[in-house]
Amino acid sequence: MAGLWRKVLSVLCDDSVDQRERERILASGAARLAAVRASGGGMATAEDVVRIAMEEFAVLLDTSTARAALRECHDCEW
Repeated sequence: MAGLWRKVLSVLCDDSVDQRERERILASGAARLAAVRASGGGMATAEDVVRIAMEEFAVLLDTSTARAALRECHDCEW
């Protein structure tokens, strides 16, 4: 998981990163945060990911990117 946070910090500080890749990495970070913050063992939603991306990273994600990041997050090992 530390690798993800290094990537998130890197793309937040480096404007030369491809926009699609930047969005994908930030969406993954937001999805991970959404999954961790889901209350009562509930599932995080795409709306949670969009909200967290805006609040934490100041980036506006579309819901399809958020959904893809959630699917990837649920498929990975913690």
